[in-house]
Amino acid sequence: MSKQTRRRFITNVVVLGAAIGAGAAVAQTLPELSESDATAAALGYKADTTKVDKAKYPNHKDEQICDNCNLVQGKEGEALRPCAIFPGKSVAAKGWCAAYVPKK
Repeated sequence: MSKQTRRRFITNVVVLGAAIGAGAAVAQTLPELSESDATAAALGYKADTTKVDKAKYPNHKDEQICDNCNLVQGKEGEALRPCAIFPGKSVAAKGWCAAYVPKK
């Protein structure tokens, strides 16, 4: 590997590392989804799965939480995580909505 190629490689690694770090910081600063948000309300989102209206959502089970939903992203164990259903917002790990899809 020539010096020029090695320098370019090292520069790319540094830039990529900084971009990944910046992306992680952005994910952590997403605002928390409000239960009164129009999409959240339409999907019956609750920040606490035990507060879900069982008459309106009879198939809901208390063990169904955002933390074990296939649509939730981010790191396991975080209290708030991004969700594919609610772009730009983070959901409570112990929350639930009607779009719940169990992890396989």
